[in-house]
Amino acid sequence: MKAVAVIPGQSHSVHLRDVPEPKLTDQPHPHVCKVPEGRAVKIRMLQVGVDATDREINEALYGNAPPGFEHLVIGHESFGQVVEVGDEVYEVKPGDYVTCTVRRPGGSLFDKIGRNDITSEEVYYERGINLCHGFMTEYVVDDAEYVVPVPVKLKHLGVLAEPASVCAKAIEQAYLAQHRLQVWRPRLAYVMGAGQIGLLATMMLRLKGLEVYTLATKPGPHLKQEITEAYGATYVSTRETPMEKLIKETGKPDIIFEATGNAGVCFESMKYLGLNGALIWTSITGGKQEVTVDGAKINLEWVLGNKLLVSSVNGNRGHFELGLQSLSHGVLTYPGVTERILTHPVKGLENYATMMKLLEDKEALKVYVDIQG
Repeated sequence: MKAVAVIPGQSHSVHLRDVPEPKLTDQPHPHVCKVPEGRAVKIRMLQVGVDATDREINEALYGNAPPGFEHLVIGHESFGQVVEVGDEVYEVKPGDYVTCTVRRPGGSLFDKIGRNDITSEEVYYERGINLCHGFMTEYVVDDAEYVVPVPVKLKHLGVLAEPASVCAKAIEQAYLAQHRLQVWRPRLAYVMGAGQIGLLATMMLRLKGLEVYTLATKPGPHLKQEITEAYGATYVSTRETPMEKLIKETGKPDIIFEATGNAGVCFESMKYLGLNGALIWTSITGGKQEVTVDGAKINLEWVLGNKLLVSSVNGNRGHFELGLQSLSHGVLTYPGVTERILTHPVKGLENYATMMKLLEDKEALKVYVDIQG
């Protein structure tokens, strides 16, 4: 069968290759975790999303092949349909629509209790990212533990399950951490960035009743602004409205959700957070970028202001379920809006070059591959 892969360590090595079609009895990750007997699920991939992570892996900024392989099949945003299940699988059945989690467990205590998203080991395993093949292929086999059902009426948004899980987990983690305050009722949120993560975070924070300002550089009108406003939030171009001016108008935010992929914005955001506030980092910034900040001023304001920084990585099964619930809630509250994020479908794995080129297009909000063409 066909798969799209890279050679980790070689910049711009993305290519199409033939790989064996997996059998239900195969062990998809023999060097990581063994699928218990009867618990395997075979999935026909329908759509796989791509994002800046895939671009940076292709640029050899990070990512490693599984042991015994020179290549890494990419793709971590999955949506497919079950074709076969083992005798001990009860969560899904053939014909069900599903997505798969990304992280796989190591050997730490957290991994053993299903919290492989917060492993205490430095080596981590992520499908399509590090040491595990991904989903950019025609069929995959995985442990039922990591296969999450997608409701039939939500299948048009199934390829957004992974990014939705990122947002849902990040927001949940901030609220859990803020229990330290005993009483915390955030009113105002800034979302830094209006890509897929930023827009989904905008939706989820609006669903929580917050006043939300979604910030990006490009002036409107354009699709990102339209989607932001359809969610009941305010779009702000930082080229037209500097941060200092916006803060004078709104006050400092209780939550800043950073989703730009820019290390400078990550650290600059620390200056703008309100007292007792929570700053959420979701960007993964590969390569090298030096950032200059007034460390003494930030330290003083953060200690005296009792501020919190929360970072978040790929979530576990519960976070995927939470993300799907948020997508469902969004469909009911803002009908017809979220599907507008799905801007650039690519037909077939053989068009992988087009897929990668679109990741450079600033107008491409969400690029995804229709695997079956």
